[in-house]
Amino acid sequence: MKNFSLEFKTIWANFDPNRHMRHTAYSDYAAEVRVRFFQQHQLRMDDFAHYNIGPVIFEEQTVYLKEINIGENIKVDMELLAASKNFERWEFIHHIYNEKNELSAKVRVKGAWIDLKKRKLTNLPSDIVKQLHQIPKSLDFKEITLKSKNNQPNE
Repeated sequence: MKNFSLEFKTIWANFDPNRHMRHTAYSDYAAEVRVRFFQQHQLRMDDFAHYNIGPVIFEEQTVYLKEINIGENIKVDMELLAASKNFERWEFIHHIYNEKNELSAKVRVKGAWIDLKKRKLTNLPSDIVKQLHQIPKSLDFKEITLKSKNNQPNE
């Protein structure tokens, strides 16, 4: 499957006094792409809520390459860089392109799933795992191997 992408019209609130897109807007657009991917693959937030599960982010890194200026429209894509066999742990990469289709930023996100009642890491139900196998994988995708205790990754 090819990578999943969406186009956005930027809005005034995304920009800082220097007239370029503020740093937190890049993360917001990346998160929006993940949520919309899930929705388009029959994984709405209500489905996760039914199981009392939500995503938790451990690490997020943004590399800025080119400015995005006020009034530009952007394209944001999503690929899976790494995941454990049953998606207990995952890592996404997002590429953000300016209006000229130039790569403007990369947003890399590492995370897992949390039980919202117990406030502890958890495994996903098999029906959700099956849906997550539809996420487009990067060319350099790697499987995350987990230690048996607490689903901690082997590093």
